[in-house]
Parts: sequence; structure tokens; C-alpha cells
Amino acid sequence: MGILKEVFKNILFYFVHPISDKNALKFIFPIETGEKLDINNPKTFNQKLQWYKLYYRDPVMIKCADKFAVREYVHSKGYSHLLTELYGSYDNADDINFSVLPDKFVLKTNNAMGTNIFVKNKNSIDEKRIKKQLNEWLKKVPLQVWFGREWAYKDIKTKIICEEFIDSKGKDLVDYKFHCFKGEPKIIQVSMDKDTGHKINFYDIGWNYIRAKHIYPTKGDIIGSPLKLNEMLKIAGDLSKGFPYARVDLYNVEEKVIFGELTFYTSAGFGKFEPNDLNEYMGSLFELPEKKFIK
Repeated sequence: MGILKEVFKNILFYFVHPISDKNALKFIFPIETGEKLDINNPKTFNQKLQWYKLYYRDPVMIKCADKFAVREYVHSKGYSHLLTELYGSYDNADDINFSVLPDKFVLKTNNAMGTNIFVKNKNSIDEKRIKKQLNEWLKKVPLQVWFGREWAYKDIKTKIICEEFIDSKGKDLVDYKFHCFKGEPKIIQVSMDKDTGHKINFYDIGWNYIRAKHIYPTKGDIIGSPLKLNEMLKIAGDLSKGFPYARVDLYNVEEKVIFGELTFYTSAGFGKFEPNDLNEYMGSLFELPEKKFIK
């Protein structure tokens, strides 16, 4: 029954492609979250993210959503030392010269999620297969655009980037996601065990555990705070300043803080919270701005 329900849902979503962003979100949102979408008077965090997509469009958000252009934004804020090394950028995968790349690296497209190839040993890869996959990704309309209706990704000039592989020395690479409201970090989402069974924990900025499940299981209140928590809170605040809401993703590998990405629509605003308390609390933190559009 579960498989049939998923197939039916995917068929329904297929017919959503040509309709307006507002109508698409009104259709998809309750199916994904179980919440009714009141776009005129949103209350929860997920509901307000839908409003944010439709009615707040700052051109700087396009640069920040672009995994290549965001490097310039981070540099302009004085945090270039947090960036991984960039080995190259390409408009076509056929332009990649693997012979000049190090043994370990990451290839990704700059406009989508899940379009990453992690290379740990260059000598064991199939270069033709990798190039074919990357070129296919370049041609696709990202899920964020046709399904999530995240407008900021629509106008990104697509390219492939090759970056430094973050070596966590065999330990789990923990992803610290700082939810910031008007430039102030308020909630920390910790993503762990991505290779063995993704788990997510939530904390406040004092590292007090918040009992909430969001898409993936929690790991429970057994995770210690990162070494550079205070430094990361300052970085997240600085990088999110000027936006009504932004999520700043950082890594803390041993003594070093590393920039991950900056996003404005966590899980497209489609991720369920169980119980719903955190969804409601984050909604109360999210002060919606005046409507803003790009001329």
C-alpha cells in the first residue's frame, strides 16, 4: 500500500509542473506536511517558508543559493578562510582535466541538491561515467525549482565546480546548520551519520537539546557541542545578516571551521516536525518582511 501511495503521489506531482507557483505550493504543501497552507496568515515555520518563496525576492539570494557564486559573497564578508579550496569550474564536464586534480576531490553542480560526486581515490574512478552523469545533471531542471518552487535557483547559470574533499580523518563529518532570523542564530540543526543512516538533532544556541524529529530520526541527547560553537554562531550571524531568514551550514573539523552552504528554504518547507512544537516556535521567530520583488 505504501508503494502504491508513493506512485500515486508522484503522478499527481507530475501534473503540478505547468501551474503557477502559488497554486503548486497550495497543492503540494498539505500532501507533504499534513498542514493546511494559509498563505495570507501563515503561522508555522513551514507555512512561512512558502510565503517567503512567493513574496520575498532579493537578488542577493540568487548569489547565495549558487554554490559557486556564494564563494564571492562569503569572501565579501571577510570569511574567505572558511572556504574549501576551489580546483576548477566548468560549463561542460568534458572540460574537466582529471590529470591535474588531486587524488581526493568533490565534483558538484552549483544549482541543485544531491548532485555531488565524492572522489576519494582518483585512480579508481570511471571518468567517462562521471562526465556523463555531470552533463546530465547540468541539463535537468533542479528539484528545488519544479517541485519546491524555490525561485532563487531558477536564474542560476549552471556550472560544475571541483572543490577540496573535506577529510574528517575517518570520523563522521557532522553538518551544523544554523537557522538564523534577522541575522541572529536561534536554532542549530545537526545532521549526522549520512553514510550509515541519516540522523538529525536540534539544539538551542546554549546547546540545550530540543526533542523534535524532522524527516530523519534523532540520535538523542548524547551529542556534545562542537569545539568552535561560539565562533560558528558569530559566523552564522554575520553571513545571514540582511535576510529575514537564512540557514548557514558549517563544519567543525578538529580546530577548523569550514563553510558548507547558505540556503533560504530548509527542506523546501515540506519537512514534517514531530511533535509540531518546534515548527510553531520557529514560526514565531520568523518575522515576515514587507513583500519584495525583483524588477
